Amino acid sequence: MNILFSLIAVLVLIAVAIIGAGTIRLDFIFGIIIPYAAITTFIIGIVSQVIKWAKSPVPYRIPTVAGQQKSLPWIKNSKLENPSTTLGVIGRMALEILFFRTLFRNTKTELNNGSKLVYGSNKYLWLGAIIFHWSLLIIFLRHFRIFMEPIPSFVLALQNLDGFFQIGVPVLYVTDVLISVALLYLLFRRIIDPKLRYLSLASDYFPLFLILSIVTTGILMRYFDRVDLVKVKELAVGLFSFHPAVPEGIGILFYIHLFLVSTLIAYIPFSKLLHMPGIFLSPTRNLANNNRSKRHVNPWNYPVSVHTYAEYEDEFREKMKDVGLPVEKE
Repeated sequence: MNILFSLIAVLVLIAVAIIGAGTIRLDFIFGIIIPYAAITTFIIGIVSQVIKWAKSPVPYRIPTVAGQQKSLPWIKNSKLENPSTTLGVIGRMALEILFFRTLFRNTKTELNNGSKLVYGSNKYLWLGAIIFHWSLLIIFLRHFRIFMEPIPSFVLALQNLDGFFQIGVPVLYVTDVLISVALLYLLFRRIIDPKLRYLSLASDYFPLFLILSIVTTGILMRYFDRVDLVKVKELAVGLFSFHPAVPEGIGILFYIHLFLVSTLIAYIPFSKLLHMPGIFLSPTRNLANNNRSKRHVNPWNYPVSVHTYAEYEDEFREKMKDVGLPVEKE
């Protein structure tokens, strides 16, 4: 039901774009109003969530570690797995954000022959995730050529590198193939694996179907039903310069693509996709594990009246001696 509900939701979005921009001809709404509303929702949602995270109290260090902590000088510590300095934290964060180091260490557990518990390496999820994220990043940067004039040199370099194989006309981008394969793997992984399918919610399937639809419409526009890129760039530059104008004859496929992208942008602050900024504010990742070298005192501790053991013994020393309890002072 979760799979079907998510798929129907994406198909409804596509139908809304077809009817709105194709039949009713609401080009101004789908080309200007909805993208602006999506970006506004994204910014407000991200900022409010980041502020909420920043206000969360973290009175002591709670980093997730996987190596020897720094202690005595003659014990070698793990500077990346268990960093005790800011530089070590930066290195660990870089490996986590750019190469998914934690996911790379992911293992799978299963019963072998019905009774024997077996642990094994599971690198397919890491490979699918890193291919998807890096492909998505490169595609996002490649789209700068639509928003900016003149086109930045790094965008041209990425575009040439991405189309290095020069297959066909127009040039086939490697990331278009890779992101499609990675998305299909991540989707069918949830569908085929019974345990994962049982744990998956509609909020797990919906982003996959949505992003897969965005990628599919983008591929269709580039290789099969090509749109007028001059008019698309005119619309995009107008949006980013706050002088929007909707050119005639862009094509319904472009409005479907744009509406799906706008939906994804507006959906991010309210979904699990919010891990993008969340990784930077995670205290289990961005804190150095220096609990043995520095004392961390809870700043919210209020003064309380305490009764130390020394005071307790002074008060009850004779009674303790009478019943045979040991005392520190005679």
